[in-house]
Amino acid sequence: MGSKNKLKRFAENETFPNVIQPKRVEVMEGFHLKGKWAGHFGNGNPIVLELGCGKGEYTVGLAKRNPKKNFIGIDIKGARFWRGAKTALEDNVTNAAFLRTQIELIDFMFEENEVSEIWITFPDPQIKYKRTKHRLTNKIFLNKYRTILKPMGTVHLKTDSEFMHGYTLGLLHGLGCTVIYANHDVYKNEGCPEEVLEIQTFYENQYLDEGKPITYIQFRLTN
Repeated sequence: MGSKNKLKRFAENETFPNVIQPKRVEVMEGFHLKGKWAGHFGNGNPIVLELGCGKGEYTVGLAKRNPKKNFIGIDIKGARFWRGAKTALEDNVTNAAFLRTQIELIDFMFEENEVSEIWITFPDPQIKYKRTKHRLTNKIFLNKYRTILKPMGTVHLKTDSEFMHGYTLGLLHGLGCTVIYANHDVYKNEGCPEEVLEIQTFYENQYLDEGKPITYIQFRLTN
């Protein structure tokens, strides 16, 4: 993407009512929406997050299918989620919003027990050991998710990476978490939730064209 397109998208994001872009200092000193996301949406419906939302396909797709829930796509790359934010506005999807921030600050953005579900869709598996701290299902991140999730809140991981799938399953079992459902190839095995099959991201379509199997885990961070 050219720099002119990025600048144009950054400018448009500033005008979108469904985009929140706090400065880091605002987050660290007391984010104004922490514990008050119901006020932003104008209702007390369950809150669902998509972490590393990219173009926002899952955020918007889930919001359309679940009007009684509120969805927030989170990514540091505003020029990327611009597409999802714009689509939500064009399609009048009022229960979808986008938050530009680093995911490691997530526990500064949401209060304890404020979130009902988390989706992690096609994250970078960060395969090298020195990159473990950036892996979105490492122990540090899981503890952050546990803090903001409701006691029976669920996490969904959809990935093309067998490494990420296996790493996460092993970690969950070691921590005594509850694995509700796991599938190594969602398009060949039956029983996968419809929203896992029916919503496909830009990257997922690329992986499917390459013949890569798509994996999925649904779990709770409680036993």
